[in-house]
Amino acid sequence: MATNLVVVPTFNEIENIESLVDAVFALDVDFDILVVDDSSPDMTAAKVRELMEKHPGRLHLEQRKEKSGLGTAYIHGFKWALARSYYYIFEMDADFSHNPKDLPKLLEACKDQGNDLAVGSRYKTGVNVVNWPISRVLLSLGASTYVRLITGMRVYDPTAGFVCYHRRVLERINLDKIQFVGYAFQIEMKYKAHLLDFKIIEVPVVFTDRVKGESKMSIKIIWEAIFGVIGMKFKSLFKKLEI
Repeated sequence: MATNLVVVPTFNEIENIESLVDAVFALDVDFDILVVDDSSPDMTAAKVRELMEKHPGRLHLEQRKEKSGLGTAYIHGFKWALARSYYYIFEMDADFSHNPKDLPKLLEACKDQGNDLAVGSRYKTGVNVVNWPISRVLLSLGASTYVRLITGMRVYDPTAGFVCYHRRVLERINLDKIQFVGYAFQIEMKYKAHLLDFKIIEVPVVFTDRVKGESKMSIKIIWEAIFGVIGMKFKSLFKKLEI
């Protein structure tokens, strides 16, 4: 068993999952993969079970009964990893918006450079986004600036979902007290790691919008992030934020 685990939440990713698994397992560094599937109607889980026969002991599946949100899928995966001997646990989308070839760079930033959390950052060295309309780029940049101003974190891409955690970070954060289920989950995890004085580093990556499948972004997710950040900040100021 590898000491590195990539957690991949899926909902209707049948078009991407096999290529993603092949790409991760083709890397020179060993990574195991845990797919957390929310009972995708397109039979993503069935495809993963088929692939598990080709990759015994390296590819794993946890299938949940219904679609329950990105954040809860990652929490499920984190708890699964902590119950086993993984030291470096990664978040990664299934749609190739995160390049599997960048996984070793995130691992190096934690394992070799001594950081606790490495963020695959779209904005550390400018705007490194491919195939997004300008309106979405501006929305994302505005959200990132807003989060930095409110929280005080020196992270250029606080909403990023391509992350490497040392297991000690996930052991310290109370995963049962994570509040958000959408993209605000990404902010909440980084903010709590920041409050716990863990070392966070950003690693520049290129983000490419999905080619296959459908985006899970919604207005509800955006509003959760906007108002959730303010709520977290106020709770932290009054020592009421459960970490």
